Amino acid sequence: VQLQASGGGLVQAGGSLRVSCAVSGNIASINVMGWHRQAPGKQRELVATITRGGATNYADFVKGRFTISTDDAKNTVYLQMNSLKLDDTAVYYCKVTTGIQAYWGQGTQVTVSS
Repeated sequence: VQLQASGGGLVQAGGSLRVSCAVSGNIASINVMGWHRQAPGKQRELVATITRGGATNYADFVKGRFTISTDDAKNTVYLQMNSLKLDDTAVYYCKVTTGIQAYWGQGTQVTVSS
């Protein structure tokens, strides 16, 4: 399984941004897809996940602002981020898990400015 993240960038506080992660390889084996993030000097943390069945889960700090979704035809998972805050500045990583292994993308930088 290979992951290619894209879509990060610089945005003003209150703005919106969408990051994408294209997935290739043994896609049929994937159970869960998701996004994590890591800010400078902090540990990597879970942002949102979506299961093969479409069930979603969000960290409390993004509920109501971020939306995770997939496009099965494009084998892509998205993270739509609205009402961005300065604290959302981080490198965002996509992650997928199969029954036995987890795979990470290379990360895409999201910077929120005041």
